[in-house]
This record gives sequence, C-alpha cells and structure tokens, in this order.
Amino acid sequence: MISSCGVYSDHEPPAIIIRICEENSSAIVPKTKPSSPSAAEEEAATTAAKNRARSKRKSFIPSHPLSFPHFLHLHRHLHKPLSVSLEDHHISSPPSPPSSHPSPFKNSIWVNPNSPRASRLRQRSSDSRYARLALLAASLDSSDPTDPSISAVLASFGSAATVQDAVIVLNSMSNSHNAVLALRWFQRKIGREVVLYNVTLKVLRKSKDLVVAEGLWGEMLEKGIKPDNVTFTTMISCARFCNKPEKAVEWFEKMPEFGCHPDDITYSAMIDAYGRLNNVEMALELYDRARAEKWRLDPVTFATVIRVYGISGNFDGALNVYEEMKALGAKPNLVIYNTLLDAMGRARRPWQVKTIYREMCSKGLAPNRATYSALLRAYAKARYAEDALDVYRQMRKEMELDIILYNMLLSMCADVGSVDEAVKIFNEMKELSNACKPDSWSYSAMITAYSCSGKVSEAESMLNEMSEAGYQPNIFVLTSLIQCYGKAGRTDSIVKAFDKLLGWGIKPDDRLCGCLLNVVAQTATEELGKIIGCIERGNTQLGSLVNLLVDEACDNDTVRQEAVVLFHNVSSEVKRAYSNCLIDLCVNLNHLERACVLLDLAIQLEIYTDLQSRSATQWSLYVKGLSHGAALTALHVWMNDLAKSLQNGENLPPLLGIFTGHGKHKYSEKGLASVFQSHLREICAPFHEAPDKAGWFLTTQLAAESWLESRNSSYKVAA
Repeated sequence: MISSCGVYSDHEPPAIIIRICEENSSAIVPKTKPSSPSAAEEEAATTAAKNRARSKRKSFIPSHPLSFPHFLHLHRHLHKPLSVSLEDHHISSPPSPPSSHPSPFKNSIWVNPNSPRASRLRQRSSDSRYARLALLAASLDSSDPTDPSISAVLASFGSAATVQDAVIVLNSMSNSHNAVLALRWFQRKIGREVVLYNVTLKVLRKSKDLVVAEGLWGEMLEKGIKPDNVTFTTMISCARFCNKPEKAVEWFEKMPEFGCHPDDITYSAMIDAYGRLNNVEMALELYDRARAEKWRLDPVTFATVIRVYGISGNFDGALNVYEEMKALGAKPNLVIYNTLLDAMGRARRPWQVKTIYREMCSKGLAPNRATYSALLRAYAKARYAEDALDVYRQMRKEMELDIILYNMLLSMCADVGSVDEAVKIFNEMKELSNACKPDSWSYSAMITAYSCSGKVSEAESMLNEMSEAGYQPNIFVLTSLIQCYGKAGRTDSIVKAFDKLLGWGIKPDDRLCGCLLNVVAQTATEELGKIIGCIERGNTQLGSLVNLLVDEACDNDTVRQEAVVLFHNVSSEVKRAYSNCLIDLCVNLNHLERACVLLDLAIQLEIYTDLQSRSATQWSLYVKGLSHGAALTALHVWMNDLAKSLQNGENLPPLLGIFTGHGKHKYSEKGLASVFQSHLREICAPFHEAPDKAGWFLTTQLAAESWLESRNSSYKVAA
C-alpha cells in the first residue's frame, strides 16, 4: 500500500527485493559438491552465517516520495539462467543521476510482502536455512549418543548435504560426544575434509575435552589429512582452556613440522601459555613482539603478562602493561584488575592498590572473592591494619572467608599489635564451619600476638588450648613464646621452653637462634649465661661469637674474624637480624668499639646498604630498619665522619638529615623515631623532627658546624 504522500506507511510489512543474479549456480543450495574451502574460508563462512542469523531485517521505507513505477526494476537477460536471493535495502537519499557506479536497484524487482511468492522466497533465504540448521544441531545435542539416533536426525539431508551445511550444524553443537558421531555421518556423505575436523575440534574445545581432541588429531594423521593453521590454533586454545599450558606449548612447537605458521591469535594464546608455565623469558619475548607488530591481544593475555611481570618482580612493567592496554582502547575486566591488585600487593604498594581499586569500582565492576583476597593480602603485608579490617568487614557481609584469609588477618594483627581485633577474629572462627575453625597457624598467630604485647599468661593459655585442640606446638610457636618470656624477663621459662623444644625432637633453626639473640641483648648481665647456654646448644658457632662479645679481654680482630665465619654460614634471611642483635648486645654491654667493628663488617658484607648519602644540598643518614643499638652506632659513626670532614676543610651542605622512618618495631615498645629524639636531646644535637616530612630529623649547616666544633669528646666513638 502507498500512503497519501506517496511513501510507505510505517504500518506496512517490509518489502521484498529480488535480485536477478547473473550466475550459473544457486545462491541457496549448491547443485554440485563445492570444492573444500580453505581454513580461512571455513572461518569466514561460519562467521558470515552467524552474522546473518543475528542481523535484523530492515523495512524498505524510502526517505523521500517516490511514485510506484520507480519500485519496479526488471532487467531480463535471456541468454543466461537466473538465480534469486533475498536482500534488505534501505534508501537514505533520493536517486541520483546515472553515474559510473551501478545502482543498488539494478537487476532487482519489488515483490508484495503479503503475496504467496514472498513467503516462498523467505523459506528459501539463507537466514531461514541457517535457523533450520541450528535447530537441527539442537536436536543432535539432545539425541541419544548412538549412531542410529544421530543418523535418524540427519536423514532429512538425504544426499544433498554440503560442506557448508556440515560446518553450520557442527559449529552450532555443544554436545561433544554427539558432535563426533555427527562428524562420522557427514564424512560418509561428504568426505574427510579438514574443515569438518576443525569445526568438530572447536566443539571439543567448548566442552574442554582435550583427550577426544587429541584422538581426532591422531585420526587425521592416520587418514593422511594434513592439519592447517586452524587445526593448530584450535588445539592450542583447547589445551589453554583445559588449564594444560604444557600441552599448548607442545602443539605450538609442532607447527613448523607441518608447514604451518602461527598468526597473531596463536601467538596471543602462547603468551598466556608460557606465562602460566612461568617461562617469563618466552612470555615477555612474545609480548614485546606483539607490541611491535600490533597483534590483537585478548584480556586474558594482558592479565597473564601483568602476572608474569609481577612474579618476576618488575612491578613497574606490570603497571606499564595496564596503561598500554588502556591506551589501545581495551577495557580492563575484573580478572585484569585482580591480577594488578595482586601484583601491587606483592610490591608492597598499598597506595597504588587503593587507586586501582577505586578505578575498578568507578567502572561499575563488582569485587569478587579474588578481589577481596588481593586487597587483604596487600594491606596485611603492608600493615595497613585499618584498611585490611575494613575489607574484612565488607567481605563478611557478602561471603565467607576461608582459613587462609583468616590466618592472614591474625598474623597482621600480631604484627601491628592489634591484640583485641585478633581475639575478636579468633573467636569468630570458632563459631564457623569446620573448614574455617582455627588450625595450628591460627593458634601460632594468636600466641605471637600475645607474645609481642608481653601478655605471658594469655600466651601460655593459648598454648594449652592449642594442645587440647590436637595441635602440637611447632618451632614458630615456641619462638614467639621465648620472645614473650624474654620481654617479661623470665629467663628460667626460656630455658624450660627451649628444653621442651629439644625434647620434642625439633631442631633449632636460624630464626629461633635469632630470637635467642634478641633476648640475650635485653637480658641482665647476671642472667646472660643461661641464655648463652641455649644459644650454644642451638648453634655452636653463634654461641662462640656471643661469648667473645661478652668477654672484655677479647680483642676486636678476633671478634671480627669470628663474625665473618658466622655470616658466611647463616642464611641471608637472618643476617640483618643477627647483625642488629649482636650490635645491640655490644651497646648494652657498653662495648662501643666492638659495636662499630660489627657495623663496619656488616657494611662491607652488604648486610647494610646505603646508610649514608651525599649531594650538593644535603647529607643524610638512613637508619630505618636498624635496631636501636645498630641505629645509634650508625649515628655516632656518621657524626665522627662529619667531624673529620670539617677537620679536612670540607664545607657541609646547607641541610643535614637523619631518616628513621615513623613505624614501630613489633618487638619494641618504642619506635626508632622516639628513641632517636630522646638520644639527640641527650647529646644536645641540633637535629629537630621535620613537621612536614615524617620520620626525618633535620638541621642546618651553621647549627651542625657549631655543634660539632663544641661537641664533648666523650660522645665520640672509634671510626
């Protein structure tokens, strides 16, 4: 129907345009068996068929008034047979004068959409055909997994099945077992085409059935069918989806053997595979090539590269990948954000964790268990107690924590001295399911929390509760308990605990001996022999050095030689702790020269690094991370160095500073900053805490020179 203004009414059904094609073959069903499409043609055919099924047909409504004769375009070519297909055309502008470009209506005829002929044409359209084949695939998925059942469903093809039909049907299936049976039927009708194997392998990939996929691969080789790039890419991605990256690498390395060359999709999958195997070098090499050649990378691959950088310790590299991804217009998903949060947690950068998390939430992404776990690990490791507890409270509202996260929280509370919070969390764990009830690590964390706070009776009660729960105290528990007894000055209890440890057959390790060293540095002189006896039984060499430090008659050269042997034989993880405790012992015994000898040795062995720095505008001393005795020893050595510089005619810079940090050691009641503040006042040093730079004590050139010149010689120590 034509409206009064000469155009179609909006209530009319869409028009049908028939294109008169000058072709010999039908556009709907090939009359002869087509040649086998290549791998690229197979992919294109499948994608095009899907796109046709998803696209919506548009009504033919001209945007300008047209008279009826303009709709009829019939150009007959009597010397060639005609083929017919359906098209949807939308006219957006009036007809233009004839030009060198063909008209979109050439070889077309308008057909009334309400006519019987239009109905017949719709039934023959490619969209209708794809829909029928998709329904057929659904029937195959729900059929019994037997040859007769599959053959009965496919019997509707008769002998007219084509490769394109087989590709559409197999690609639409999800039942991997029935897909293999359907493959056999098509092979009997069509032949053993590589494209049929490829599309069936894709169904197996969706089902994560790598075993059957490998069976089809072997069958291809037996039948003499050469795999192509699509075959390899499908096998590699199947192994990737099955979480077997080693298999993906195996398929990838076979490609040259069959004359196949990886494309960017394959390389993208291999970046992920090598990353999952922790083959950092290969993963990053492929990623660098991907950047240079501008490959298309999926979010999973970006997440893997971020994780690889995080594992290798290149945390700035992980951030760069994230920024590159955004610059390319790719949208980070939840997996990428979680991976990046975990990497920044490993880097101990809680401030960046906060920024990334805020950005993630601003994108409308809801945190999941992995997100909360990454936040908890990051904040707990950095001792951001309030932030970690906020995450814990929010997580409790949405899901149940596991035992690992609970223990992580308890350990954090122990580190920062939040005993009350630790008790609340521990009591909550007792009320939960068996999977989250306290285990040996939970009890160990609680004993550590009480021990660090000097609560001896509570620590002992928790030890008894641990034994009643069926857990034998381990070396970590007894180490914390010994530390607790040391803070309380209960030397005899330390000896009993150490004897109990040996009685249980537990061999003292470097950390336990380090704990005894920490205790001996705090023990009164008359009680030293008891603790040194425990140290000798735990580590003979360490006990020998401690005896030399206590002996006033021993010369410093002997002490130095014995210390060199000790540091070469202990693990690198405890060298700094041992050095701190040995220097503390010397300071407590007022053996300042020996403390300086040990400090100098530690600097030479690179146990302490970058303690001093000099620039044109500022000279600085960095003592953060040193024990109180080691830090005070470093201070006096630095002051002697400043005095020597003045004596040698050097000019001091405009500013001098000491950086102590502003934290509190978990085994100390006082932070290093407060200890330094008291000591600087005691020796009348002109250093003052900077109000705008936390952890810094600063002074000017004039004040420092004046003080150094008038300093009493009694404050000097041997350089």
